[in-house]
Amino acid sequence: MIKLTSHGVFIDNKYNVINEGNQSECLKNTLAYKIMQAHNQCNDMENLRLKFDALVSPDNNYVSILQTVVACGVKKFPVPYVLSNCHNTLCAVGGTINEDDHVFGLDNAKKYGGIFLPTYKAVIHQFMRENMAGGGKMILGSDSHTRYGVLGTLSIGEGGGEVAKQLLSQTYDIKRPDIIGVKLIGVPKKGVGPLDVALTLIGATFQNGFVKNKILEFFGDGVHNLSVEFRMGIDVMTTESATLSSIWISDEKVAEYLKDHQRQDDYKELKLQDTAYYNGLIEIDLATVECMMAMPYHPSNVISINEFNQNPEQFLKEIEQKGRQKSSGFKIMDKIHNGKLHIDQALVSGCAGGMFENIVAMADILADTTISGDASCLGINPSSQPIFMELSRFGVINKLIEAGATIRPCICGPCFGVSDVPANNQISIRHVTRNYPNREGTKPNNAQMAASFLMDARSIAATIRNGGYIAPATEFEVEYSDYKYNYSKNYYAKQVYNNFGTPNSEVEIRKGNNIADWPTIYKMNKHLLLKVSGVYTEPVTTDDLSPSGDAVAFRSNPIKLAEFTMINKDKEYVSRAKTILKEETARKENGSDKIIQEICAKLSCNKEDITIGSVMVGDQIGDGSSREQATSSQKILGGYANIAKEFATKRYRSNLINWGLLPIISDNQEDIKQDDYLLIKDIDLVIQNAGQSIEIQNITSGKTILGNIGSMNDKEKQILIEGCLINYNKSMVK
Repeated sequence: MIKLTSHGVFIDNKYNVINEGNQSECLKNTLAYKIMQAHNQCNDMENLRLKFDALVSPDNNYVSILQTVVACGVKKFPVPYVLSNCHNTLCAVGGTINEDDHVFGLDNAKKYGGIFLPTYKAVIHQFMRENMAGGGKMILGSDSHTRYGVLGTLSIGEGGGEVAKQLLSQTYDIKRPDIIGVKLIGVPKKGVGPLDVALTLIGATFQNGFVKNKILEFFGDGVHNLSVEFRMGIDVMTTESATLSSIWISDEKVAEYLKDHQRQDDYKELKLQDTAYYNGLIEIDLATVECMMAMPYHPSNVISINEFNQNPEQFLKEIEQKGRQKSSGFKIMDKIHNGKLHIDQALVSGCAGGMFENIVAMADILADTTISGDASCLGINPSSQPIFMELSRFGVINKLIEAGATIRPCICGPCFGVSDVPANNQISIRHVTRNYPNREGTKPNNAQMAASFLMDARSIAATIRNGGYIAPATEFEVEYSDYKYNYSKNYYAKQVYNNFGTPNSEVEIRKGNNIADWPTIYKMNKHLLLKVSGVYTEPVTTDDLSPSGDAVAFRSNPIKLAEFTMINKDKEYVSRAKTILKEETARKENGSDKIIQEICAKLSCNKEDITIGSVMVGDQIGDGSSREQATSSQKILGGYANIAKEFATKRYRSNLINWGLLPIISDNQEDIKQDDYLLIKDIDLVIQNAGQSIEIQNITSGKTILGNIGSMNDKEKQILIEGCLINYNKSMVK
């Protein structure tokens, strides 16, 4: 079904593996290399300095980005910047504050020349597919699922700091990533959908790090056997395999898609013209892909539905046991009836699930089905209003409503836990992007816990048709409709505010009471004394660090948002971090603390030479979203470093650097305990020599720990020395 080749391979223009070629020259024949070369602002293709054609941010983080660039003196947006309003929409927590964010975004679009997508019009990535992505382009987004490779756009999801740099006409600096070829052959079986293929890929590559921070390049005859939307459904999920980006060969189907969207000029034929070199190869026979599911609590926890159904009790028992580590009262074994798993809730939503073909297939599967009032419920969020309109025109919406489904607005809500939260101890099946703990909106530390399975929309519909008992879509004989989608060319033209290129400096920006400026971030002094605020052997995700759910409502207020840090994983984290922050405040005021006196005596220095901060220690930190708040909240609480065996993604490490936290890699976690004091001497020298081993003295135990902050370019080093990206840009102005 799927085969991985971990060494370099040569692929000819017929997609065959061949045994010879010039590696350095054939590398240049890959689609990704050519696009990066066209966007590189220097002659060095090993150390890239990229500028993007367009930028995009959702409303749960664009306020903080705008606050950053305004603080740095931006006058106008240099490239099209889309402010999408699809995340903080149905969040009513906090009164007016979410809509205040939207008003703030619109005013910034008017003042600086942005593009404003009003609420309920479209999900962020569907809008970009329909309006912005095209052949040979590069797009940067502050949402991790920024993926438009099917349309020929090499796109990357990063933290807000990297978007801010582009708005300030700076570059995205990165070592040239490896490129992994993905060869698709065959035709999927009837009932198999894009999420089934995506989960197959994720299950084979995430845990072993096979594609981590690399670019996936899709080719092969199997690509041509897939519709454009099917390809998009695979593409958007490549984020969950920890890839940096993705790109696909294009064909007449892509040309037709762009023509249908009145953007035929954005089509560019992308194909392998000569032998290309890839750093590895993934081969997938689409005909062998089964209906899959990702069990809690990660998209890589993959199994076929048929295999799961052979012994659901075994798998559910393991899920329940893991869940009880987060909420002791969690129980779901009672969901097994006569050897079958019965689910409580089903949702199809967002950039992965809410596309036209997915929803049409669901209506076909659910024909002659009626969901009773006490049965498993089904909710569907189309990913854009144009899709909604076409579903209505063909009567698909009517069929689904008659079946008992409820149709919701075009928002991302269910995808990250701000709507449709299941009840305690319930099971939800979802065609969305993630199923982390509390990603569905529950609060394990408050004894509110549910389990979320990822499944393709087709198998979700099949499960509902099967009375709520898990079933693969391939189990049913269905005649699938083949409607000709007609895009409404006037919809966005009339209903989206496009002000790119015509900024108005006279606009006064309205700023709601919850929109707060970034607090002052201080540089590190000569020596850094770190107190351990938490040690974690389980992976720490960005959802742990800055949770979804009601915390999202406060993402425009850094101080309030920081109060939610780690709240679902470690309730005491914030109080411990604040205690350490008070020690730093006391040092500034009097320096009378005993530990400060000891350090000053040991180093023959003054209290002014020392900064006290908190540090988190974990095996793996940072899997998940690109949200910069996962690091800015730590910074606001006095964080100055994270120590991990590995940081899950490049984007998370970038966030650490942009917010002035040392990204320390170390395998000596067993020598670090909570509340230990760790000393790193001569911080500026450590940063300037980034990539070399550093000594971390455990003052509490007396042991010396070795670590490494990894190689960095000069800009990254200076950002750390200045304390954060905002400080760096202010220093550049001076």
